[in-house]
Parts: sequence; structure tokens; C-alpha cells
Amino acid sequence: MTNAPAQDYSNAVGRTQRQTAIIETDKAAALAATLDLDDAPASGSPLPPGWHWLYFNPFVKQRDIGSDGHPKRGGFLPDIQLPRRMWAGGRLTYHSPLIVGAPADKESEIIKVTEKSGKSGQLVFVTLRHRLLQNNILAIEEEQDIVFRAAPPAGAPRPTPAPAPETGTSTQLITPNPVLLFRFSALTSNGHRIHYDRTYAQQEEGYHDLVVHGPLTATLLQGFAQNCRPDARLTQFNFRGMAPLFGDRPFSLEANPAADANKIDVWARGPDGALAMQASAEFSD
Repeated sequence: MTNAPAQDYSNAVGRTQRQTAIIETDKAAALAATLDLDDAPASGSPLPPGWHWLYFNPFVKQRDIGSDGHPKRGGFLPDIQLPRRMWAGGRLTYHSPLIVGAPADKESEIIKVTEKSGKSGQLVFVTLRHRLLQNNILAIEEEQDIVFRAAPPAGAPRPTPAPAPETGTSTQLITPNPVLLFRFSALTSNGHRIHYDRTYAQQEEGYHDLVVHGPLTATLLQGFAQNCRPDARLTQFNFRGMAPLFGDRPFSLEANPAADANKIDVWARGPDGALAMQASAEFSD
């Protein structure tokens, strides 16, 4: 197979976007209910780590949605025509919590676009830098990695995932279901059909069932990490998706809290023992 010639996306680097949103109490309460939590953050209280992904996600017009449920290519992101798009990972720094009920600003910039070829075919990685501010005070800095890739040939086997670590001393079982995935899609304005349209996920993208959102897993891992260090403040969280999790199979969040007083590794283990997401969390007193 001959790879397509490399495209020049250099004109996208440095592109910026600014958005303003209210950190709405109702939306935070809806996520708390979706995650089956008894307590939701009230107006004036800190927003939990990862929950900022609820906000700054505009609904586009129906005519501007592609066949996969994502907005059509172009606009702020470069017009990359590879058919598959995934949120591959990210790096977060929490300087201070966002406050529920108050307005916030989000500044986004494309800082890197890299094209590669590998065993899975053509790949394009787009790295975004986000800065979230309240009252012109920086609250969260984030780098987000998005990968675009070619569709695998029909019948091609999926890569064998690496095994999850066997060192976890704390664990939490997560039992996903289609309603959970649908609600999270709605709350985050995520139209990607692999999360709620089983026929599309199976027949078009080759998954065996609905796919658990990477940001949902990362949000759960941040809450799990915070529960491992209840008296400290989460200041940094780096994560990388390694293998998909599915809506019909329970998975576990795991950690070894005794590893370091200020830093722990956390991960998501698939039902077959595969490493689905790896992450590290850092804390301050």
C-alpha cells in the first residue's frame, strides 16, 4: 500500500480561538447525577477536576455535522480528511479551581500538527493548548492531543493491547451502560456516534460495542486519584488512551497510593486485563 503524500498543515499552527461560558450549576449537577454521586457542587463551590470538559462545547448546526457525528472538518481545527478522529490524551495543570456559577474564558491555540505513517496507516496528530481563566486569573492549563487516522482495511486485526500493571492496591469497579454513555455524550456535546449508535460503532468503525469516551475515563480517573489523596489538592494530571473500553463490559480504576506522597500512577484496566488508559496525578498540600 502506498501512503498518500504528506500534507502541509503549517498554516494551522498558531491559530487561536476564544470562548466565554458560564460554569453552570445545573450542568455540574447533571454530571454528578450521571456519575451516581450523592453530592453535586453548588454555586460558589469549586468545580471538580476534569469537569471543565462539560463546558465550551457549542452545538453546531445539523447541516454542519459529518457522517461520524463530529462537526465537519475545517473551522478552527485543520481540514484533515482522514476519517477517524480520537482524543488520544492530554496534560493538565490545575492552578486554582474554577468556581461554579461564575463566567469563565477559554483561550485555545493549535501548537503542533504532526503527520506520521505506521503499521496502522497514516496518522495526523494535532496538539492544542487551552487556558481557562476566571476574572482574568489562570485556573487551568491543558494540552490536548487529537489523532486523525485512516480507516483500517476490512478484516484487519486490531493491535494487541499491553497488559495493565499488577501493582494496584486500590481499585474501583466501573460498570458502564448505554444510558451512561448517552448522558455523557449529551452533557459534553459529543456527537461521535461510536458512543451511542451501536450499529454505526460496529459496522462503520469496527468496534464490537459502544465505546466509552476517553474524557469520561479520564474524569473518573481524576476523581479516583483525588479519593486516594483526600486531604491534598490535585495539581497535575497527565493521561494517555491505550485501548478502548466498551459499554457492555465492566472495567476497573486502579492505583498504588503508597508509591509517593505527592504523586501516584493511576490506570484503567479493561475486563481482559488490558491497559486501557494510563495516567499520573500530582498533588500539593
